[in-house]
Amino acid sequence: MKKKKILILGGSGFIGHALYRELCNYYDTYGTYFNNSSFQDNRQFYEYDLQEDDIFDVLEAVRPDYVISALRGDFTAQVQAHIHLMEYVSKRECKLYFISSANVFDAYSKYPSYENDKTLSESVYGRLKIRIENMMMRMSKKKMGILRVPMVFGNTSPRVRDLKSQLTANEPIEVFPNLIINVTNDDRLTQQVHYLINRDKYGIFHLGSMDLVHHEDFIKEVIKRLGNYHPLLKKVYTTNEDRYLAALPKENRLPKNLRITYQEVIDHHLAVE
Repeated sequence: MKKKKILILGGSGFIGHALYRELCNYYDTYGTYFNNSSFQDNRQFYEYDLQEDDIFDVLEAVRPDYVISALRGDFTAQVQAHIHLMEYVSKRECKLYFISSANVFDAYSKYPSYENDKTLSESVYGRLKIRIENMMMRMSKKKMGILRVPMVFGNTSPRVRDLKSQLTANEPIEVFPNLIINVTNDDRLTQQVHYLINRDKYGIFHLGSMDLVHHEDFIKEVIKRLGNYHPLLKKVYTTNEDRYLAALPKENRLPKNLRITYQEVIDHHLAVE
């Protein structure tokens, strides 16, 4: 049987490349890169400049069955690229998965958020994700998946790399004592996306830990896991009460073996170098 073709937009980034590594042994998988020269000789990767190039050229070259958008970069260019992307997907046998964010709910602070809750954001980043989500909602629902992701950790994640460099330099690390979050890591996130493709799922999915933790407590545990450090913590209080930035699943729960807890993120996916 012919392998499904998958195109990962933003395939050279942290999440995009983790997805490529997970999927490439099972599907005919392609990715895009912008300025990372290490991908130049990889025939599965296409150079793509979000602000200069037309996404149609890459789409026509690959003719994918699934497109996963993990694009980063100029916000206006992202919106334009997704308009063209949705035009392409709407007219072909193709499905679009969009890596969105828990930040689409960052204006709500009293409770965790679920798949069908109304989105509202105070941040520019959250509003970008909402705009693209809203465009996708106008597509045929069987052609799209909105994958809302919380903070992503892992040994090579930008967050952990930044933490390590701050610890080494003895720089203060910002923690938010009143912020309640859920989290995930690259390993479990990519397995979840693999499952969604394999089962041809569509709709809205919240791909974070099933449980919640205070940001300060989580970061302290991560630092403990990374080594024998005595960190300088800068506590940032944005409110006097607890506030939530957590996207939890209710309608579209994944199988138990694909779920994760925040403790698993700490225990099994962060290693001392």
